[in-house]
Amino acid sequence: MKHGKKNARRYIVAASIGVLLSAGVATGAYAGAAESAPPRYQPEMVRALATTLGVSEEQAVERLDEEARQQDRFAQLRAEKVSTLGAFFAKDGTLVVNAADAEAAKEVKAAGLAARVPERGEGELNRIKAQLDAKALKSAPAGVSAWSVDLASDTVTVEVNGASDAATRTFLKAAKSNGDAVRVIKGQEKLETQAVVPPGSRMTFNGYLCSVGYGAKDRNGKQVLVTAGHCIEDLPALAYNGTRFAKGTHTRFALGTRSVDMGIATVDSGHSIGLDITTYGKAGTVAVRGSQRAPQGSALCKAGQTTGWTCGKVGSYNVSVTYTDQNGGPDTVVTGLASSSVCTQGGDSGGAYVSGNQAQGMTSGGPTNQRCNGRVNSPGSSYFQPLDDALRYYGLTLNTK
Repeated sequence: MKHGKKNARRYIVAASIGVLLSAGVATGAYAGAAESAPPRYQPEMVRALATTLGVSEEQAVERLDEEARQQDRFAQLRAEKVSTLGAFFAKDGTLVVNAADAEAAKEVKAAGLAARVPERGEGELNRIKAQLDAKALKSAPAGVSAWSVDLASDTVTVEVNGASDAATRTFLKAAKSNGDAVRVIKGQEKLETQAVVPPGSRMTFNGYLCSVGYGAKDRNGKQVLVTAGHCIEDLPALAYNGTRFAKGTHTRFALGTRSVDMGIATVDSGHSIGLDITTYGKAGTVAVRGSQRAPQGSALCKAGQTTGWTCGKVGSYNVSVTYTDQNGGPDTVVTGLASSSVCTQGGDSGGAYVSGNQAQGMTSGGPTNQRCNGRVNSPGSSYFQPLDDALRYYGLTLNTK
């Protein structure tokens, strides 16, 4: 569809994530030399995490180190074909591994990790959620904000907002038929993709504004921009500070149809996407050094134009949501997202999520009436498109520092 008044609520502005340097993508310039011996973690990231968790910087580093050690052990177990059903970080920072049976649990414990044998586990929960996805994609349930696989509770969690249309009733009937494998949480807000119309933006197109995501290269070495799909639904030419730097080429988002919120644009010759995420003055910049997916419960921060630098934790993966169109258009079911306790508002769409120095994804949406308090650890929630899924789908290699 062409951009116009009907769809201005999302496409006008999504957040600038600050992977561009201060000189900007439009110049094609990249300033700064790599440090000869960089620290394990970006100091600014450590300070932000310490603020979020309410601990000292030393304790924040210890938390990141311990998370990394546990993830390495889990990766080794999987490489050794130990039968596991997913893993998640508990509130105390312990990685809990779902073991398929008692024998597998012994192997997990022998590796120094916490183990449990769940009633269902990741595979069974994914099967239940796939059935609910199929139901929702036939008719979007306006009263169901989101549904996701939650490994910690060993359930598929369904969040409802109070609307009671026919599609919602049908969806909830199907969900509840799974007994205690499905957990229904009431009192949630409706969701929307997050874009607003503030003056001044990092990326413009056809009179509208949106966010810049991550830089990557395709199999032929061509440079591309990876961003939220709803930001480039019409595949526009993109400009930074009034100068064109990229052209939208692919998106998996379309209003009112089954969607995935990822998209890419080809970067014009002579321009580039920076390798440092801005924290809007809260914590310097954070270097992008990889895209290893952080487990549920991991520390997480994001950069976004409206709310700046906010932090929290990874919620669930394999999340589906119903986005409500604020201009009366059709609702849109989006699958393949991740949830978080990071606070966002309209205008943060496309914003960069990072855990440690590992890029995690781009802001997709959040509660319609959510308001953050301006602090790094502002309470809230949001949904993001996992970056590793987008890289894999489009066959891309992330640009890293």
